[in-house]
Order: sequence, then C-alpha cells, then structure tokens
Amino acid sequence: MLSKSDTLRNIISKRGRESLKRRPYLQLIILGIACAVLLAGCTGTQDVQSQGNETSLLLGFSQLGSESGWRLGNTRDIHEAAQRAGVQLMFENAEQKQENQIKAIRSFIAYQVDVIAFAPNVEDGWDNVLTEAKAAGIPVLVTDRQINTADESLYAGFVGSDFEAEGIRAAEFLLEKMNGAGHVNIVEISGTIDSTPMRQRASGFRSVLEGDGRFTIIESISGDFLRSKGKECMRELLARHDTIDVLYSHNDEMTFGAIEAIEEAGLVPGKDIVIITVDGEQEAIGLLIEGKINCVVECTPLIGDVIMELAKKLAAGEPIPWETYSVEVTFSEFDDDLDALPPRGY
Repeated sequence: MLSKSDTLRNIISKRGRESLKRRPYLQLIILGIACAVLLAGCTGTQDVQSQGNETSLLLGFSQLGSESGWRLGNTRDIHEAAQRAGVQLMFENAEQKQENQIKAIRSFIAYQVDVIAFAPNVEDGWDNVLTEAKAAGIPVLVTDRQINTADESLYAGFVGSDFEAEGIRAAEFLLEKMNGAGHVNIVEISGTIDSTPMRQRASGFRSVLEGDGRFTIIESISGDFLRSKGKECMRELLARHDTIDVLYSHNDEMTFGAIEAIEEAGLVPGKDIVIITVDGEQEAIGLLIEGKINCVVECTPLIGDVIMELAKKLAAGEPIPWETYSVEVTFSEFDDDLDALPPRGY
C-alpha cells in the first residue's frame, strides 16, 4: 500500500500535469481531490506503484484475487518485476469476481494506460470490455489463464502455464506409480468451474488415462482453488466412497485442505491415498518430502519479468508471440534430491 505522499504524487500524473499547464483553473480541482485522498487514506483495492520516471510505461494490471500462496507469489513477483523494469503499475485485486475485473479494465481505459494485462477469473464474458480497450487503442495481454473470445484480435497474446501439459504430467506420474497395480479408483478436486486450468488440467489428465481400464475417475468435484473447499470436498468424497486410491487435486491449496480431511478420517495421506497436486508451493514441497504428497506438478507464478518484457514491446508497437509458456518441471517421491531444492519463492 502506498504512503499518503506517494498517493499525492500519483494523483497528478504526467498527463494531468500537461493538462494543468493548458488549463490553470484545473489546479484548484486537482488540489481538492488530492486533499480528499490524503484525508481519507487508501481504502480501496487499487494500488498505483510509481517508479519516479515520468516517461515510463504505464501498465494496468487486474489480478483475479489473493486466494492462495500461489496467487500471492504471483502478485509479489509482478510488483517486483515492475520495479526492476522501471514500469509504472496500476494494480487492482478483483477478489475472485469477474465484474470487479471488468470494472478495473474500464478504469484502466479511462486512465489511458499504455498496456492492460489481466489474469482472468473465468474464460468467457470478456468481449465487450476488450472491444472497448481495442477502440481506445490499448493493447491487452492475457496472463496466467486463457479466455474464449469471438474475436482473437481483441488481445495481443497470452503468457502463463500450459495447463494441458500439467494434467498430462500428473497422469504420467500415476502410470509410473501404479505400474503393476490392479484397479485404481481416482477422485478429482478440480479448480474454479469454467476456468482454463480447471478445464485443461482435467482434459490433459484424462487424455493419458483414457483407454486404460485399470483407472476409473469415480467422482470429480470443484473446490474453487480454495483450501477450505478442498477440505470440504474431500470430506464429502470420503463419505460417499468406500475405496479411494488416488486424489488428483488441481492446486496445492485444495490439497492442503484435503490432507486435513484425510487425516481426520484416520487415513494416512500419501500411503492410504496417493496424492497428486499442481502448483509447487513451498508447503507442498515440504509435504512431498514428508511423504504426505506423492507428486507435485509445477505451475510457476513467477512470470512478472516476462509480462514486463512483453508489455514494453506492445507499448512500442512491436509484435509478440501469441502464446508464451513457462518452463516447468515435476517433483515426485521418485526424486532423491528434494532437500537440495532452492526456496520456491511462493
């Protein structure tokens, strides 16, 4: 959160000062707004990070929320990357609500930022606001999750993870783990309904296992990427099914909640139930080392530097790749050097 002095400096932007030179009477209006902000303090979700460089790129970023350690790490990395790159950042936290993201994007358009980037809560429902951004001549970069749109020219490109590949890697571990085993009952705790990672992590996982009669996904239930819901979902699954051999969870936070439910039921996570999770938070690696998780599929949130690089190219009118994917790995019980892993940073 900015200090009051930082807030005052940001109220009068470069564009605002140019306007004041032409219309001196606006000085009184701006001064009044500034005083009101200083008296009220910072009570909203918007954060303007100034680099003290009047010619720096102005990037409007709409983050979908703060629901997990992964998301907090992603937010921190974006702020730090903006500092390193000399990019001025207008940041909004949508608190998991698409309507808040649409409002944020419209505020960026009104402020005439140079580039808009956002991590979409769901895939659908963006055409109208992105059409407004296109009409305003502001390029848009989609990050972390992808979107569905009738007109792909409404955004310039995507940067983030290949969720389909993550699902494939999760299933490939399971094939190795269950080599020679009999029938395997799998439960799945998926992410937010209609989000890209939910859809693609599910489809990638199934694409590897389909046709192999040993594996049955006996139920899939959405935990909305939340720890509390992961615990609730696992309780329900344990109550409904007598035999669960494997849990495939779409993110670490839901997995942490599910492990609590498994232990409360008197079962041993990682032994009585094989656990595969996605993200790679520090806590998940710790549980992998303890043996409570069997496989962690990495999904890195550390994409801030790439976002800044692509935003600068867009602001300069340069083309960027349509898709830019992170390089990611898989950690499992089969690795013998887990203790030597450097800190995850999230």
